[in-house]
Amino acid sequence: MNRTRRALLLGGGGIVVAAAGGLAWRASDQGVFSMGRGPAYEAWSAWPPKRDAGGLSLVQAAILAASPHNTQPWLFRVHDASIELAVDPERNIGTIDPLRREQWMGLGCALENMLVAATALGWKAEVTLTPDAGDPTLAARIALSDGAAKPSELFDAIPRRHTHRGPYDTGRALEDSVFSDMDKLVGDLTDVAIRWLRTPADKARTGPQIVAATEAIIADHEQSADSARWFRMDWASLQKHRDGVTLDAAGLKPWLLATVKVLPTMSQAQNDAAWLDATRKVHVDTASAFGIIVARDSRNPVQRVDGGRLWQRIHLWASARGLAMQPLNQMPERSDRETTTSAEPRFTSVLAELVGDPSWKALMPFRLGYPEYPVLPSPRRPLESVLVAPA
Repeated sequence: MNRTRRALLLGGGGIVVAAAGGLAWRASDQGVFSMGRGPAYEAWSAWPPKRDAGGLSLVQAAILAASPHNTQPWLFRVHDASIELAVDPERNIGTIDPLRREQWMGLGCALENMLVAATALGWKAEVTLTPDAGDPTLAARIALSDGAAKPSELFDAIPRRHTHRGPYDTGRALEDSVFSDMDKLVGDLTDVAIRWLRTPADKARTGPQIVAATEAIIADHEQSADSARWFRMDWASLQKHRDGVTLDAAGLKPWLLATVKVLPTMSQAQNDAAWLDATRKVHVDTASAFGIIVARDSRNPVQRVDGGRLWQRIHLWASARGLAMQPLNQMPERSDRETTTSAEPRFTSVLAELVGDPSWKALMPFRLGYPEYPVLPSPRRPLESVLVAPA
């Protein structure tokens, strides 16, 4: 009996050791010990760009910009004294963005980073939007000439700006100056603005509609599948593609992130349920305020680009002050889907009511607040992946 008991104990110990070894392998394989590192994150550590790299230094700034589902839908042609910014039509999120509203806003984010970097590095930049009527993929041409380098807090914030999907501090209210200062950042962007939803009543009518739109996307098989295509849950896939939405950038607390990464890969239905739960309990319930970037004509590509420029600008400004921000695009995504399927305009009507002025149309809702903790960056494609030879 003693020999049998000893054998079982030894065998059990072997099982424990094997399980621990398997868990350690899984943790290593899923990047638990290398979060935010590896080839997919080299663009962040390569900051700051150098003036003597010419136009490539501005592209280096551009690739750290925000983009829908981290699709990075941009291509760049670098000439001696100019840079062309074009859309990559293949890098889109399908029925999630059927009118390509978000895609063109992503180009605007990249453009804003380039212009911020140009001023900081000593260039004068003159921008022409949609400069070639014969090339609908060409979003902007930036002509460069020598200028005086000017220090910029927005430039310094470029490597610190990350979409924060985690909880915000519900015990710390936003100062009135946050909203007025962000309004001033609209500056030269004449056809875009910000609509704030910051009172308890505003928040009470906005949050449930964001949750309802999330539920509608999940119930739409095509939209759910198109969204899932850009989730990089596998560490090897993340490092290979260097794009998409990742667990590392989900805004989870470090211990919870490590736990989730070693668990078996979830199904699409499980991922959708987790997203809905986070939307309701984190993104909506902990938001200090909501905002909507609006445009005079939400279908106009120039105004979409300017809307993206405004988002990038206010996000950089917020990052410099320790504020967190996150796009919450579900309502416009459903509104665009309603347009393309001739469905009942439920969320089209909701957005119109929230904007409250028929002369303005919603481009992108978002939330803001003070974060409970910092978050990790999203992966980025290298320069060679986004450069195309000049025509």
